[in-house]
Amino acid sequence: MNLYVNNNTFWFELENLTRAFFPNEKINVYRDSDEAKAPCVTACLGEDIRVSVRIGDFDRTLCEAVGADDDQNELITVKLLYRLLSEFSGVSLPWGLLTGVRPIKLLRRLTKGIGESAAADKFLNDYFVSEEKLSLAQATERNEAKIISLSRPESFSLYVGVPFCPSRCSYCSFVMASVERAKKLMEPYTRLLCEEIRQTAQIANDHGLRLESVYFGGGTPTTLSADQLRAVLGEVNQGFDLTSCREFTVEAGRPDTIDEERLYALKENKVNRISINPQTLDPDVLRNIGRKHSVEDFYRAFELARSCGFDNINTDLIAGLPGDTPPGFRHSLDEILRLNAESVTVHTLCMKRAASLTTDGVVFNREDAENARQMQRYARERLTSLGYLPYYLYRQTRMVGNLENVGWAKPGCESYYNVYVMDETHTILACGSGGVTKLRDPNSDHLERIFNFKYPYEYIDRFDELMSRKQAISDFCSNTAFRLDYSDK
Repeated sequence: MNLYVNNNTFWFELENLTRAFFPNEKINVYRDSDEAKAPCVTACLGEDIRVSVRIGDFDRTLCEAVGADDDQNELITVKLLYRLLSEFSGVSLPWGLLTGVRPIKLLRRLTKGIGESAAADKFLNDYFVSEEKLSLAQATERNEAKIISLSRPESFSLYVGVPFCPSRCSYCSFVMASVERAKKLMEPYTRLLCEEIRQTAQIANDHGLRLESVYFGGGTPTTLSADQLRAVLGEVNQGFDLTSCREFTVEAGRPDTIDEERLYALKENKVNRISINPQTLDPDVLRNIGRKHSVEDFYRAFELARSCGFDNINTDLIAGLPGDTPPGFRHSLDEILRLNAESVTVHTLCMKRAASLTTDGVVFNREDAENARQMQRYARERLTSLGYLPYYLYRQTRMVGNLENVGWAKPGCESYYNVYVMDETHTILACGSGGVTKLRDPNSDHLERIFNFKYPYEYIDRFDELMSRKQAISDFCSNTAFRLDYSDK
Protein backbone atom coordinates (compact mmCIF):
# COMPACT_ATOMS: atom_id res chain seq x y z
CA MET A 1 0.00 0.00 0.00
CA ASN A 2 1.33 3.45 -0.98
CA LEU A 3 0.64 6.55 1.10
CA TYR A 4 1.26 9.97 -0.48
CA VAL A 5 1.36 12.92 1.90
CA ASN A 6 1.55 16.29 0.15
CA ASN A 7 1.93 19.74 1.67
CA ASN A 8 1.35 18.58 5.25
CA THR A 9 3.19 16.87 8.11
CA PHE A 10 0.48 14.43 9.13
CA TRP A 11 2.18 11.31 7.73
CA PHE A 12 2.64 9.60 11.12
CA GLU A 13 -1.06 9.45 12.02
CA LEU A 14 -2.07 8.74 8.41
CA GLU A 15 0.38 5.84 8.21
CA ASN A 16 -0.82 4.34 11.50
CA LEU A 17 -4.46 4.61 10.48
CA THR A 18 -3.78 3.07 7.07
CA ARG A 19 -1.95 0.19 8.78
CA ALA A 20 -4.94 -0.38 11.06
CA PHE A 21 -7.02 -1.20 7.97
CA PHE A 22 -4.19 -3.09 6.22
CA PRO A 23 -2.28 -4.81 9.05
CA ASN A 24 -0.66 -7.42 6.80
CA GLU A 25 0.73 -4.98 4.25
CA LYS A 26 3.80 -2.81 4.15
CA ILE A 27 2.90 0.88 4.05
CA ASN A 28 5.22 2.87 1.74
CA VAL A 29 5.17 6.56 2.64
CA TYR A 30 6.00 9.21 0.02
CA ARG A 31 6.14 12.88 0.95
CA ASP A 32 5.43 15.68 -1.53
CA SER A 33 5.46 13.39 -4.55
CA ASP A 34 3.97 14.43 -7.92
CA GLU A 35 2.88 10.89 -8.80
CA ALA A 36 0.55 8.50 -7.03
CA LYS A 37 0.72 4.82 -7.93
CA ALA A 38 -2.25 2.65 -6.97
CA PRO A 39 -3.12 1.01 -4.68
CA CYS A 40 -2.74 4.23 -2.79
CA VAL A 41 -3.95 6.74 -0.27
CA THR A 42 -3.31 10.44 -1.00
CA ALA A 43 -3.69 13.29 1.50
CA CYS A 44 -3.11 16.83 0.21
CA LEU A 45 -3.48 20.15 1.96
CA GLY A 46 -4.00 23.13 -0.38
CA GLU A 47 -6.93 25.45 -0.90
CA ASP A 48 -8.87 22.67 0.76
CA ILE A 49 -8.08 19.34 2.39
CA ARG A 50 -8.34 16.54 -0.16
CA VAL A 51 -8.04 12.84 0.66
CA SER A 52 -8.27 10.10 -1.96
CA VAL A 53 -8.25 6.29 -1.89
CA ARG A 54 -7.59 4.29 -5.07
CA ILE A 55 -7.65 0.51 -4.60
CA GLY A 56 -8.83 -1.68 -7.46
CA ASP A 57 -12.23 -0.44 -8.64
CA PHE A 58 -12.60 1.81 -5.61
CA ASP A 59 -11.66 5.41 -6.46
CA ARG A 60 -13.10 8.05 -4.12
CA THR A 61 -12.08 11.52 -2.96
CA LEU A 62 -13.38 13.55 -0.05
CA CYS A 63 -12.74 17.26 0.50
CA GLU A 64 -13.25 19.66 3.37
CA ALA A 65 -12.36 23.27 4.09
CA VAL A 66 -9.03 24.03 5.71
CA GLY A 67 -9.23 24.46 9.48
CA ALA A 68 -7.92 27.15 11.79
CA ASP A 69 -4.62 25.47 12.73
CA ASP A 70 -2.46 22.39 12.16
CA ASP A 71 -4.15 20.37 14.91
CA GLN A 72 -7.57 20.92 13.40
CA ASN A 73 -6.28 20.22 9.89
CA GLU A 74 -4.69 16.97 11.03
CA LEU A 75 -7.95 15.83 12.63
CA ILE A 76 -9.93 16.73 9.51
CA THR A 77 -7.47 14.86 7.28
CA VAL A 78 -7.48 11.73 9.43
CA LYS A 79 -11.29 11.78 9.68
CA LEU A 80 -11.62 11.94 5.90
CA LEU A 81 -9.21 9.03 5.51
CA TYR A 82 -11.06 6.98 8.12
CA ARG A 83 -14.37 7.51 6.34
CA LEU A 84 -12.91 6.42 3.01
CA LEU A 85 -11.09 3.35 4.33
CA SER A 86 -14.15 2.31 6.33
CA GLU A 87 -16.31 2.67 3.23
CA PHE A 88 -13.84 0.67 1.12
CA SER A 89 -13.42 -2.15 3.62
CA GLY A 90 -16.89 -2.25 5.13
CA VAL A 91 -15.18 -2.20 8.56
CA SER A 92 -15.66 0.16 11.49
CA LEU A 93 -12.67 -0.06 13.83
CA PRO A 94 -13.57 -0.43 17.53
CA TRP A 95 -11.30 2.48 18.48
CA GLY A 96 -12.14 4.49 15.39
CA LEU A 97 -9.29 6.63 14.16
CA LEU A 98 -7.40 6.53 17.47
CA THR A 99 -4.01 4.87 17.00
CA GLY A 100 -2.13 6.04 20.10
CA VAL A 101 -0.94 3.89 22.99
CA ARG A 102 -2.81 5.79 25.73
CA PRO A 103 -6.49 6.45 24.91
CA ILE A 104 -7.34 6.69 28.62
CA LYS A 105 -4.86 9.51 29.12
CA LEU A 106 -6.43 11.30 26.15
CA LEU A 107 -9.92 10.86 27.59
CA ARG A 108 -8.77 12.20 30.97
CA ARG A 109 -7.17 15.26 29.38
CA LEU A 110 -10.27 16.01 27.33
CA THR A 111 -12.56 15.52 30.31
CA LYS A 112 -10.48 17.93 32.37
CA GLY A 113 -10.52 20.49 29.56
CA ILE A 114 -14.06 20.36 28.14
CA GLY A 115 -16.06 18.23 30.58
CA GLU A 116 -17.18 14.60 30.67
CA SER A 117 -20.10 14.91 28.25
CA ALA A 118 -18.17 16.86 25.61
CA ALA A 119 -15.20 14.48 25.89
CA ALA A 120 -17.48 11.49 25.32
CA ASP A 121 -19.07 13.25 22.34
CA LYS A 122 -15.64 13.90 20.86
CA PHE A 123 -14.67 10.24 21.22
CA LEU A 124 -17.86 9.15 19.48
CA ASN A 125 -18.29 11.76 16.75
CA ASP A 126 -14.80 13.11 16.06
CA TYR A 127 -12.76 9.98 16.68
CA PHE A 128 -15.42 7.40 15.66
CA VAL A 129 -14.81 5.31 18.79
CA SER A 130 -17.53 2.70 19.33
CA GLU A 131 -19.98 2.98 22.23
CA GLU A 132 -18.54 -0.26 23.62
CA LYS A 133 -14.97 1.06 23.75
CA LEU A 134 -16.03 4.46 25.05
CA SER A 135 -17.80 2.75 27.94
CA LEU A 136 -14.69 0.65 28.65
CA ALA A 137 -12.49 3.75 28.50
CA GLN A 138 -14.72 5.67 30.91
CA ALA A 139 -14.79 2.82 33.43
CA THR A 140 -11.01 2.41 33.21
CA GLU A 141 -10.39 6.14 33.61
CA ARG A 142 -12.48 6.28 36.78
CA ASN A 143 -10.53 3.43 38.35
CA GLU A 144 -7.15 4.75 37.18
CA ALA A 145 -7.91 8.17 38.62
CA LYS A 146 -8.14 6.76 42.15
CA ILE A 147 -4.63 5.31 41.86
CA ILE A 148 -3.15 8.37 40.17
CA SER A 149 -4.46 10.56 42.99
CA LEU A 150 -2.16 8.74 45.43
CA SER A 151 0.98 10.01 43.69
CA ARG A 152 2.82 13.03 45.11
CA PRO A 153 5.22 15.47 43.45
CA GLU A 154 8.18 13.60 44.94
CA SER A 155 6.84 10.14 44.06
CA PHE A 156 8.63 7.67 41.82
CA SER A 157 8.48 4.00 40.91
CA LEU A 158 11.32 1.54 40.34
CA TYR A 159 11.54 -0.81 37.37
CA VAL A 160 14.11 -3.62 37.30
CA GLY A 161 14.61 -5.57 34.08
CA VAL A 162 15.86 -9.14 33.83
CA PRO A 163 16.28 -9.92 30.12
CA PHE A 164 16.35 -13.73 30.26
CA CYS A 165 13.66 -16.28 29.39
CA PRO A 166 13.55 -20.07 29.09
CA SER A 167 12.77 -19.60 25.37
CA ARG A 168 11.36 -16.99 23.01
CA CYS A 169 7.62 -17.03 22.36
CA SER A 170 6.60 -16.71 18.71
CA TYR A 171 4.78 -13.40 19.34
CA CYS A 172 7.61 -11.80 21.31
CA SER A 173 9.94 -9.07 20.06
CA PHE A 174 11.38 -7.92 23.38
CA VAL A 175 15.14 -7.77 23.69
CA MET A 176 15.83 -10.86 25.75
CA ALA A 177 18.13 -13.85 25.74
CA SER A 178 17.18 -17.48 26.19
CA VAL A 179 18.85 -19.12 29.16
CA GLU A 180 20.42 -21.77 26.94
CA ARG A 181 22.23 -19.15 24.85
CA ALA A 182 23.03 -16.62 27.56
CA LYS A 183 23.76 -18.67 30.68
CA LYS A 184 27.31 -17.32 30.93
CA LEU A 185 25.93 -13.75 31.04
CA MET A 186 23.61 -14.30 33.97
CA GLU A 187 26.17 -14.13 36.77
CA PRO A 188 27.98 -10.95 35.62
CA TYR A 189 24.63 -9.38 34.69
CA THR A 190 23.21 -10.06 38.16
CA ARG A 191 26.33 -8.68 39.87
CA LEU A 192 26.21 -5.42 37.87
CA LEU A 193 22.44 -5.12 38.27
CA CYS A 194 22.95 -5.16 42.03
CA GLU A 195 25.48 -2.33 41.66
CA GLU A 196 23.13 -0.27 39.50
CA ILE A 197 20.31 -0.72 42.01
CA ARG A 198 22.65 0.32 44.82
CA GLN A 199 23.72 3.54 43.06
CA THR A 200 20.18 4.35 41.91
CA ALA A 201 18.92 4.00 45.48
CA GLN A 202 21.57 6.44 46.65
CA ILE A 203 20.44 9.01 44.08
CA ALA A 204 16.79 8.60 45.09
CA ASN A 205 17.62 8.94 48.78
CA ASP A 206 19.85 11.99 48.21
CA HIS A 207 16.95 13.82 46.57
CA GLY A 208 14.19 12.78 48.99
CA LEU A 209 12.18 10.82 46.43
CA ARG A 210 9.27 8.71 47.65
CA LEU A 211 9.00 5.13 46.36
CA GLU A 212 5.44 4.13 45.45
CA SER A 213 5.90 0.84 43.57
CA VAL A 214 8.53 -1.68 42.48
CA TYR A 215 8.15 -3.82 39.37
CA PHE A 216 10.50 -6.58 38.22
CA GLY A 217 9.91 -7.37 34.56
CA GLY A 218 11.77 -8.71 31.60
CA GLY A 219 12.15 -11.25 30.18
CA THR A 220 11.29 -13.49 33.09
CA PRO A 221 12.95 -12.49 36.39
CA THR A 222 12.42 -15.99 37.82
CA THR A 223 14.90 -17.41 35.31
CA LEU A 224 17.44 -16.21 37.89
CA SER A 225 18.31 -18.74 40.56
CA ALA A 226 16.90 -18.35 44.06
CA ASP A 227 20.26 -17.05 45.29
CA GLN A 228 20.48 -14.53 42.44
CA LEU A 229 16.94 -13.37 43.18
CA ARG A 230 17.82 -12.92 46.84
CA ALA A 231 20.84 -10.83 45.90
CA VAL A 232 18.94 -8.51 43.55
CA LEU A 233 15.81 -8.20 45.69
CA GLY A 234 18.00 -7.71 48.74
CA GLU A 235 19.63 -4.67 47.16
CA VAL A 236 16.20 -3.12 46.65
CA ASN A 237 15.24 -3.80 50.27
CA GLN A 238 18.53 -2.51 51.65
CA GLY A 239 18.93 0.52 49.42
CA PHE A 240 15.44 1.98 49.12
CA ASP A 241 13.04 3.20 51.78
CA LEU A 242 10.05 0.89 51.28
CA THR A 243 7.84 2.37 53.99
CA SER A 244 5.67 4.15 51.39
CA CYS A 245 5.85 1.37 48.78
CA ARG A 246 2.34 0.21 47.88
CA GLU A 247 3.31 -2.62 45.51
CA PHE A 248 6.27 -4.92 44.96
CA THR A 249 5.59 -7.04 41.89
CA VAL A 250 7.76 -9.69 40.27
CA GLU A 251 6.85 -11.19 36.91
CA ALA A 252 7.16 -14.91 37.54
CA GLY A 253 5.60 -15.16 34.12
CA ARG A 254 6.73 -18.58 32.98
CA PRO A 255 5.24 -21.37 35.12
CA ASP A 256 8.24 -23.57 34.29
CA THR A 257 10.55 -21.16 36.17
CA ILE A 258 8.59 -21.32 39.42
CA ASP A 259 9.63 -23.52 42.33
CA GLU A 260 9.35 -23.34 46.10
CA GLU A 261 12.86 -21.98 46.68
CA ARG A 262 12.36 -19.08 44.26
CA LEU A 263 8.94 -18.27 45.71
CA TYR A 264 10.36 -18.11 49.22
CA ALA A 265 13.18 -15.88 47.96
CA LEU A 266 10.49 -13.49 46.73
CA LYS A 267 8.44 -13.75 49.91
CA GLU A 268 11.46 -13.12 52.15
CA ASN A 269 12.16 -9.87 50.29
CA LYS A 270 8.73 -8.21 50.63
CA VAL A 271 7.38 -9.11 47.19
CA ASN A 272 3.60 -8.90 47.63
CA ARG A 273 2.35 -9.43 44.08
CA ILE A 274 3.42 -11.86 41.35
CA SER A 275 2.33 -12.73 37.83
CA ILE A 276 2.00 -16.31 36.61
CA ASN A 277 1.10 -16.17 32.94
CA PRO A 278 -0.27 -19.13 31.01
CA GLN A 279 -1.41 -16.96 28.02
CA THR A 280 -3.77 -19.85 27.19
CA LEU A 281 -4.83 -23.13 28.77
CA ASP A 282 -5.09 -24.94 25.45
CA PRO A 283 -2.08 -27.26 25.02
CA ASP A 284 -2.18 -27.05 21.22
CA VAL A 285 -2.17 -23.25 21.27
CA LEU A 286 0.71 -23.29 23.78
CA ARG A 287 2.72 -25.32 21.27
CA ASN A 288 1.74 -22.94 18.46
CA ILE A 289 3.27 -19.99 20.30
CA GLY A 290 6.44 -21.73 21.47
CA ARG A 291 5.70 -21.85 25.20
CA LYS A 292 7.70 -24.65 26.79
CA HIS A 293 5.46 -25.17 29.81
CA SER A 294 2.37 -27.37 29.97
CA VAL A 295 -1.12 -26.58 31.22
CA GLU A 296 -0.35 -28.77 34.24
CA ASP A 297 2.77 -26.67 34.94
CA PHE A 298 0.56 -23.61 35.28
CA TYR A 299 -1.83 -25.27 37.75
CA ARG A 300 1.13 -26.58 39.76
CA ALA A 301 2.83 -23.16 39.87
CA PHE A 302 -0.37 -21.35 40.86
CA GLU A 303 -1.14 -23.79 43.68
CA LEU A 304 2.46 -23.65 44.89
CA ALA A 305 2.35 -19.84 45.02
CA ARG A 306 -0.81 -20.01 47.10
CA SER A 307 0.78 -22.50 49.49
CA CYS A 308 3.76 -20.15 49.88
CA GLY A 309 1.44 -17.35 51.01
CA PHE A 310 0.93 -15.23 47.87
CA ASP A 311 -2.53 -13.70 48.00
CA ASN A 312 -2.22 -11.26 45.08
CA ILE A 313 -1.57 -13.19 41.87
CA ASN A 314 -2.03 -11.82 38.37
CA THR A 315 -2.46 -14.04 35.34
CA ASP A 316 -2.11 -13.01 31.68
CA LEU A 317 -4.21 -14.26 28.79
CA ILE A 318 -3.88 -13.32 25.12
CA ALA A 319 -6.90 -12.99 22.86
CA GLY A 320 -6.36 -13.89 19.22
CA LEU A 321 -3.53 -16.43 19.49
CA PRO A 322 -3.03 -18.60 16.39
CA GLY A 323 -5.21 -21.68 16.62
CA ASP A 324 -7.29 -20.39 19.52
CA THR A 325 -11.06 -20.11 19.25
CA PRO A 326 -13.69 -18.17 21.24
CA PRO A 327 -14.75 -21.37 23.08
CA GLY A 328 -11.09 -22.17 23.82
CA PHE A 329 -10.47 -18.68 25.16
CA ARG A 330 -13.62 -18.86 27.29
CA HIS A 331 -12.35 -22.10 28.82
CA SER A 332 -8.97 -20.51 29.66
CA LEU A 333 -10.58 -17.50 31.33
CA ASP A 334 -13.14 -19.58 33.21
CA GLU A 335 -10.39 -21.81 34.59
CA ILE A 336 -8.39 -18.82 35.83
CA LEU A 337 -11.50 -17.43 37.47
CA ARG A 338 -12.12 -20.82 39.08
CA LEU A 339 -8.67 -20.44 40.66
CA ASN A 340 -9.80 -17.04 41.97
CA ALA A 341 -6.83 -15.06 40.62
CA GLU A 342 -6.81 -11.55 42.08
CA SER A 343 -6.17 -9.91 38.73
CA VAL A 344 -6.36 -10.94 35.09
CA THR A 345 -4.64 -9.00 32.34
CA VAL A 346 -6.29 -9.69 28.99
CA HIS A 347 -3.96 -8.83 26.13
CA THR A 348 -4.70 -8.90 22.43
CA LEU A 349 -2.16 -10.53 20.14
CA CYS A 350 0.10 -7.91 18.58
CA MET A 351 1.86 -8.80 15.32
CA LYS A 352 5.22 -7.22 16.14
CA ARG A 353 7.58 -6.81 13.22
CA ALA A 354 10.49 -8.66 14.82
CA ALA A 355 8.41 -11.55 16.20
CA SER A 356 8.77 -14.93 14.51
CA LEU A 357 5.02 -15.06 13.86
CA THR A 358 5.44 -12.04 11.61
CA THR A 359 8.75 -12.97 10.02
CA ASP A 360 7.37 -16.45 9.28
CA GLY A 361 4.61 -14.84 7.24
CA VAL A 362 1.62 -15.58 9.48
CA VAL A 363 -1.31 -13.31 8.56
CA PHE A 364 -4.66 -12.69 10.19
CA ASN A 365 -7.96 -12.11 8.39
CA ARG A 366 -11.35 -10.64 9.26
CA GLU A 367 -12.51 -13.86 10.90
CA ASP A 368 -9.48 -13.80 13.20
CA ALA A 369 -10.25 -10.17 14.05
CA GLU A 370 -13.87 -10.99 14.86
CA ASN A 371 -12.80 -13.95 17.01
CA ALA A 372 -10.47 -11.70 19.01
CA ARG A 373 -13.27 -9.18 19.50
CA GLN A 374 -15.55 -11.93 20.78
CA MET A 375 -12.85 -13.01 23.22
CA GLN A 376 -12.34 -9.49 24.58
CA ARG A 377 -16.10 -8.98 24.80
CA TYR A 378 -16.54 -12.20 26.77
CA ALA A 379 -13.69 -11.23 29.09
CA ARG A 380 -15.32 -7.90 29.86
CA GLU A 381 -18.74 -9.40 30.49
CA ARG A 382 -17.44 -12.25 32.64
CA LEU A 383 -14.96 -10.25 34.69
CA THR A 384 -17.38 -7.39 35.27
CA SER A 385 -20.05 -9.82 36.48
CA LEU A 386 -17.62 -11.12 39.12
CA GLY A 387 -16.65 -7.68 40.41
CA TYR A 388 -13.31 -7.23 38.65
CA LEU A 389 -12.56 -3.63 37.62
CA PRO A 390 -10.69 -2.43 34.53
CA TYR A 391 -7.90 -0.30 35.97
CA TYR A 392 -5.46 0.25 33.13
CA LEU A 393 -5.57 -0.02 29.36
CA TYR A 394 -3.15 0.49 26.52
CA ARG A 395 -2.96 -0.19 22.81
CA GLN A 396 -0.32 -1.16 20.28
CA THR A 397 -0.11 -0.98 16.52
CA ARG A 398 -0.77 -4.20 14.59
CA MET A 399 -3.12 -5.61 17.24
CA VAL A 400 -5.42 -8.29 15.88
CA GLY A 401 -8.90 -6.77 15.54
CA ASN A 402 -7.59 -3.28 16.37
CA LEU A 403 -8.28 -3.96 20.03
CA GLU A 404 -6.51 -3.30 23.37
CA ASN A 405 -4.81 -4.73 26.45
CA VAL A 406 -6.77 -4.38 29.69
CA GLY A 407 -5.78 -5.00 33.29
CA TRP A 408 -8.68 -6.30 35.40
CA ALA A 409 -8.44 -6.64 39.17
CA LYS A 410 -10.45 -7.17 42.28
CA PRO A 411 -10.67 -3.89 44.22
CA GLY A 412 -7.42 -3.35 46.11
CA CYS A 413 -5.40 -5.79 43.98
CA GLU A 414 -4.45 -3.48 41.13
CA SER A 415 -0.88 -2.99 39.93
CA TYR A 416 -0.05 0.60 40.81
CA TYR A 417 3.06 0.46 38.65
CA ASN A 418 1.09 -0.35 35.51
CA VAL A 419 -1.10 2.70 36.04
CA TYR A 420 1.78 5.01 36.88
CA VAL A 421 3.91 3.99 33.90
CA MET A 422 1.06 4.02 31.41
CA ASP A 423 -0.27 7.40 32.54
CA GLU A 424 3.26 8.80 32.94
CA THR A 425 2.12 9.97 36.36
CA HIS A 426 5.52 10.34 37.98
CA THR A 427 9.20 9.52 37.56
CA ILE A 428 10.21 5.95 36.76
CA LEU A 429 13.78 4.97 37.69
CA ALA A 430 14.81 1.95 35.61
CA CYS A 431 17.62 -0.53 36.22
CA GLY A 432 18.78 -3.32 33.96
CA SER A 433 19.27 -3.74 30.24
CA GLY A 434 16.49 -2.27 28.12
CA GLY A 435 15.32 -0.08 31.00
CA VAL A 436 14.20 3.47 30.28
CA THR A 437 14.31 5.98 33.11
CA LYS A 438 11.57 8.60 32.67
CA LEU A 439 12.07 11.77 34.67
CA ARG A 440 8.83 13.70 35.07
CA ASP A 441 8.80 17.33 36.07
CA PRO A 442 6.12 17.45 38.82
CA ASN A 443 5.18 20.98 37.73
CA SER A 444 4.42 20.06 34.12
CA ASP A 445 4.04 17.14 31.74
CA HIS A 446 7.68 17.40 30.67
CA LEU A 447 9.55 14.08 30.51
CA GLU A 448 13.24 13.41 30.09
CA ARG A 449 14.44 9.90 29.24
CA ILE A 450 17.65 8.03 30.02
CA PHE A 451 18.11 4.82 28.04
CA ASN A 452 20.01 1.83 29.34
CA PHE A 453 21.70 -0.40 26.79
CA LYS A 454 19.28 -2.87 25.23
CA TYR A 455 21.30 -6.07 25.13
CA PRO A 456 22.68 -7.84 28.22
CA TYR A 457 26.16 -8.14 26.71
CA GLU A 458 26.18 -4.36 26.06
CA TYR A 459 24.96 -3.74 29.59
CA ILE A 460 27.89 -5.76 30.95
CA ASP A 461 30.58 -4.42 28.62
CA ARG A 462 29.58 -0.74 28.89
CA PHE A 463 28.37 -0.61 32.48
CA ASP A 464 30.55 2.33 33.52
CA GLU A 465 29.26 4.35 30.59
CA LEU A 466 25.69 3.48 31.55
CA MET A 467 26.20 4.63 35.13
CA SER A 468 27.68 7.92 33.98
CA ARG A 469 24.43 8.59 32.13
CA LYS A 470 22.55 8.29 35.40
CA GLN A 471 24.16 11.46 36.67
CA ALA A 472 21.40 13.10 34.64
CA ILE A 473 18.93 11.97 37.33
CA SER A 474 20.67 14.07 39.96
CA ASP A 475 20.99 16.98 37.54
CA PHE A 476 17.28 16.81 36.76
CA CYS A 477 16.25 16.66 40.41
CA SER A 478 18.58 19.51 41.34
CA ASN A 479 17.36 21.73 38.50
CA THR A 480 13.65 20.99 38.93
CA ALA A 481 11.73 23.03 41.46
CA PHE A 482 9.91 20.18 43.23
CA ARG A 483 6.85 21.34 45.13
CA LEU A 484 7.25 18.75 47.84
CA ASP A 485 4.27 18.00 50.05
CA TYR A 486 4.96 15.35 52.67
CA SER A 487 1.49 15.45 54.22
CA ASP A 488 -0.50 12.23 53.93
CA LYS A 489 -2.99 11.96 51.10
